[in-house]
Amino acid sequence: MDWLAQRWPPLAAQSCLRPGCLFWLLVAMAFLLSYPMLRTISLQLHSAVTGSYLSGTHSVAFVNCPNEQIARDIARTILDKKLAACVNILPRASSLYFWKGEIEEATEILLLVKTKTSKIHELSNYIRSVHPFEIPELFSLPIDQGNPVYLKWIEEGVAED
Repeated sequence: MDWLAQRWPPLAAQSCLRPGCLFWLLVAMAFLLSYPMLRTISLQLHSAVTGSYLSGTHSVAFVNCPNEQIARDIARTILDKKLAACVNILPRASSLYFWKGEIEEATEILLLVKTKTSKIHELSNYIRSVHPFEIPELFSLPIDQGNPVYLKWIEEGVAED
């Protein structure tokens, strides 16, 4: 076994002590850690140059409210804060759900919020701060495709990041 250790010294002892190797290892780690950001920037640049839509740039968020007045108040404030370009208020959605071990039934008002995907976190924080439900329903789906003119209108209607 000694002859194997002499022919193949441990990798750490031979190569990682070299300054050049350490430099390239750090460069590789930095690239791998920044890859998602670099990919996003390159896709946005491609989208800007070609005029094509970057899938997932915009989202539709769904929020249930207990009544129409609360829905209108939340929708108006979302627009005032420039967190969305448009909020549809869909009346009288029947909901059945589990709550504290029991099946509950309620009539709710559904908000469809059209916004930038980058604003979903801020929108979520706002909804949780003002919503009367203990656990407000809020989820979003990215917009894959759509009318380019409408998507540009959303972009212009939502505050810059």
